[in-house]
Amino acid sequence: MDHAAETRAFLTSRRAGISPQEAGLPAQGTRRVPGLRRAEVARLAGISVEYYARLERGDLSGVSDQVLDSLARALRLSEHDRTHLESLARTSGTGHRRRRPAAADTVRPNVQHLLDSMTGPAFVVNGCGDVLAANAVGRILYAPMIESAGSATPNHARFTFLDPRSHQFWGDWESAADNLVALLHAQAGRGPYGKGLTDLVAELSTHSQAFRTRWADHDILQFHRGAKVIHHPDAGLLHLSYETLDLPGDGLILFTYGAEPGSDSEDALRILAGRTAAPDHAPE
Repeated sequence: MDHAAETRAFLTSRRAGISPQEAGLPAQGTRRVPGLRRAEVARLAGISVEYYARLERGDLSGVSDQVLDSLARALRLSEHDRTHLESLARTSGTGHRRRRPAAADTVRPNVQHLLDSMTGPAFVVNGCGDVLAANAVGRILYAPMIESAGSATPNHARFTFLDPRSHQFWGDWESAADNLVALLHAQAGRGPYGKGLTDLVAELSTHSQAFRTRWADHDILQFHRGAKVIHHPDAGLLHLSYETLDLPGDGLILFTYGAEPGSDSEDALRILAGRTAAPDHAPE
């Protein structure tokens, strides 16, 4: 989780993913590794080889927006990749660049009241995927994840990569695993000095080959909305959509699940919501 190492690995992986032909360059000589050479990236970005070599060593301190634009074009970065590069640049060095404030580790009472007022499953998570709060139907929906955590804070990544039950819970486990790692990489760019994220990545890297393989790919994802398939032990297969809302003052994210009106998944969610009134499922 070293910032320079994260930057170096990210730029190297993107450079390796572009062939000279894709970049409009002639393929000259035999290449020992795939992708563009540093000199070719520098030429495409309009900067010196020495300067690009410094950037790829992980030193983005003082880099201008113009250079970031040029690098994004040269490396054909996606929107998510470009956002990640900007985050790495903002957090590079310890001089004039200001670190992001630490995210809250608990939710404010007003946020919990907002969760409880929602009829569908709703959660608040931090950038590491810790589920810090949920409403009653959310706790029922995520029961396998909560049970897996025991007395600890439920965490999406720990459940997905360290608990075999996650393969049954997530209707598309491969997609869920890919997205989680991409989200953690995005968080690493926004807050590379966070001990919680560093410890989480170290733990998952030690105990999960599936995580190590994905982490090395350096895929990036910023999630705002999407779809999930969940196989709930009581409600069966649920096809759900989700929306997210940033809580900037807390550094947290609120997201909610919903289902297509009139669908079996909507009926199943309604049944789960009805169980929240039962004594056995009363909120703590």
